[in-house]
Amino acid sequence: MQEKTIVIVDDEPHAREGIKRTLTRHFEGAYTLVCFENAMDAQAYILSHPVHLVITDIEMREMTGLELVDALKKQATEPAVIIVSAYSDFNYAKEALRLSVVDYIVKPVSKEELINTVEKALGAQEKQVKQQLMEQYVDVSLVRLNEEKYRYSRSIKEALDYIDQHYSDAFTLKIVAQVVHLNPSYLSTLFKEELNISFVEYLTRVRIQQAKRLLLTTDLNVTEIAEAVGYQTPKYFNKVFREYEQTTPGAYRKSM
Repeated sequence: MQEKTIVIVDDEPHAREGIKRTLTRHFEGAYTLVCFENAMDAQAYILSHPVHLVITDIEMREMTGLELVDALKKQATEPAVIIVSAYSDFNYAKEALRLSVVDYIVKPVSKEELINTVEKALGAQEKQVKQQLMEQYVDVSLVRLNEEKYRYSRSIKEALDYIDQHYSDAFTLKIVAQVVHLNPSYLSTLFKEELNISFVEYLTRVRIQQAKRLLLTTDLNVTEIAEAVGYQTPKYFNKVFREYEQTTPGAYRKSM
């Protein structure tokens, strides 16, 4: 798991080192803490390193903390941000809100308030990362089909539920037909009529979606993932994955 990095930006050495010391003691070295006395140096570092949280003052020479946050947003680099400032000016707070800053706290800051705010910000950042990952692996066509689920017949609903719960198992249309008490041929026809895709395509899309999730969120190798999503051999899994994603599972993982 990648170690989280927190960047602290403040032109006052006492404030900067105080924040670092408090976080180091509380989190016992769980995070990498990097300090800067000006926003321009911090920006250069953040653009070239993975950073999870920025704690910044506002009033600094050359570039303010709010200008730093705005510049990062324009560069599509958006770690969670906490503003720590001696100024309680409403206009500053309003601008911070526009820039989606997690919190705005006014100096002097107690250790308890700092720690609570940092934990909240890291939680928000982790939630955002999970959401971004989900957007990368979710099959939009499956989302649309499930949004229409209320319109399907009971047999199709039961078939979809079975597939969603048992995609890792080896099963056929015949087995699902037995579960929903229908003739296999008739169930196949219902799939095409109600979902406008075949049984095999729906099952394959579910398996590929789950495979992408595992590729992005676990360290399982391709063989283990193939087995986890219902494929008997990694060779066949690779073939199907390439047909749907135009790349191999290994290349997909590296590209993300």
